[in-house]
Amino acid sequence: MKDMPTKERILYAALDLISEKGYDGVGVDLIAENAGLKGPSLYRHYKGKEDIFLSLIDMVEAHYMTGFGLMNTKEGYPDTMDDLIENAMERIRFTMHDDVIRKTRRILAMEQFRSERMAELTTRYHLENLQKLYADIFADMMEKGILKQDDPEYLALEFVSPVSLFIHMYDRQPEKEAEVLEKIRKHFEHFAKVYGKKKSDLGE
Repeated sequence: MKDMPTKERILYAALDLISEKGYDGVGVDLIAENAGLKGPSLYRHYKGKEDIFLSLIDMVEAHYMTGFGLMNTKEGYPDTMDDLIENAMERIRFTMHDDVIRKTRRILAMEQFRSERMAELTTRYHLENLQKLYADIFADMMEKGILKQDDPEYLALEFVSPVSLFIHMYDRQPEKEAEVLEKIRKHFEHFAKVYGKKKSDLGE
């Protein structure tokens, strides 16, 4: 972290501290200390704790959008049901293991009732972004004849909703990672069995 630009170092220090102590449990001086700065020098970069926190959320959203593949084009969309499952599992492993995302989930769990923006972000992070991504993917798969014709938004909701529950289970009990991943994969495989087109459906 020492090699990071100062503004970024402050944000990562805030991420570490707020994920452990909550927003109200962390002061500017403590953030500065953990970033290797003296308190007054932090104000050269941010107006105060709220400014740091809002900048942190912006940084995390950009990190999430890139790492989770929410900025993908159709070129990265799956061509088979097996591709869908493997791509989805890769995203699951990312969200389970990425340190920034894991700490952000803890912050959201603690702070979603503190502010309207955090409540909106929690809904967007846990549901809306994923539903939109998979609705677009499923619409594309329907066009390709891989997936049965249905409402892509509803199918996306059915696909992603249980996953959020399993991820929260993992956050509470990380020792159950293997069990969580198995349950998620079985959910995806059941979805593929129900909604994926068989060769007989394609007239082959």
